[in-house]
Amino acid sequence: MDKFHIVGGNRICGEISVDTAKNALLPILAGSILTNEQIQIQNITYYSDINSMIEILNYLGVVVKKLDESIILDASSINRFDIPQSLTSKLRASIFFIGPLLTKLKRARVSYPGGCSIGSRPIDIHLNGLIALGAEVVEKHGYIDICADKLKSGTVHLSFPSVGATENLIMASVKLRGVTTLVGVAKEPEIVDLCNFLNQMGAKINGQGTDVIEIEGVENLFGTTYKPISDRIVAGTYLMLPLICGGELVINNANYTHILPFYNLVSNNACNVKAYNDKIVVLCNRRLKSFGKVETLPYPHFPTDLQQQLGALSSVCKGTTIIVENMFENRFNHVQELTKMGANISVKDRVCVVQGVKTLYGAEVVAHDLRGGASLTLAGLCAEGYTTIIGANIIDRGYFQLEDKLSKIGANIKRIINN
Repeated sequence: MDKFHIVGGNRICGEISVDTAKNALLPILAGSILTNEQIQIQNITYYSDINSMIEILNYLGVVVKKLDESIILDASSINRFDIPQSLTSKLRASIFFIGPLLTKLKRARVSYPGGCSIGSRPIDIHLNGLIALGAEVVEKHGYIDICADKLKSGTVHLSFPSVGATENLIMASVKLRGVTTLVGVAKEPEIVDLCNFLNQMGAKINGQGTDVIEIEGVENLFGTTYKPISDRIVAGTYLMLPLICGGELVINNANYTHILPFYNLVSNNACNVKAYNDKIVVLCNRRLKSFGKVETLPYPHFPTDLQQQLGALSSVCKGTTIIVENMFENRFNHVQELTKMGANISVKDRVCVVQGVKTLYGAEVVAHDLRGGASLTLAGLCAEGYTTIIGANIIDRGYFQLEDKLSKIGANIKRIINN
């Protein structure tokens, strides 16, 4: 594991740009195999998770041409429907290939996916939805075999608004004859982006961003060039930089409406936060007040992917913040690391109580998961003294060249490469 070495206490000042959304790119890359024509994805960011996704595309037989700021994909010669455990173990997003493979080849065989250990994330919602459409599913020896010979359009009611299940079912339905209706779906901007991408390829999808999505099947999808949305979680993380360290920051390529609950939360605090077109401007010269009670819920409510970073920020605010994690049961693994730095935090079940302290102190800490690693980075940047974060590679999964970007706006951070 690489390490981040941080000397805390510097103010943040300057401009930073938000990269393309990892969670938009992942399903779009999987969806690219739905056509035999060439797909070009612009403004691509090569997070480590994206590189893992490209490994799977290569394995399946997709011709991939990586350019500096775009990627060209040709799935006309795809020749495999199976994805081995050696590839699926690297990221949970490998499960996104089920829907496209069923549409393309009528078969899919995948092992159970990997990713961050933030709690139970069963794929039963994916499988139950496919079964409702006529798929045959066999689970054996750690693999899932799915056959789509009898797949047909219909209505599927999701038991929970799962982002991944929504995206998989959309991609499994785009070529089914008739109309498929998905009820109780997730509404995240990344889902809207996937639907926009597929519609640009010739799909007929309506209702994205609402509770009900309708997909009218088409015979063929075509090649296209597409530019995905920017990363709302990265934008929210960057927004916290001047809030926890002090300073002034202009965040470019940021859509504040995608993180509105968080944006409103900090805008009502003791700082100056303004949004202009695709920019967020933050000025903060004082210690913030605590945030009261914050609960994570599906979009458009407060995102679970920002709660760990909010915990780091709250640890140096005045007063007590209560964070309730309703999405994942193991998303407080970062707390034990923050307490090593002097944070006053207690956890019971899915409730985290953060009593703000004036100062955090540098320590050696471990990034157990992606967003937890981001929270430790925020804490290290404001802490007194030296902080070493073991597991910089985990942070790379969702933050591209983070140390370089932060160094340009005043942070004292460098990567220690473990050979």
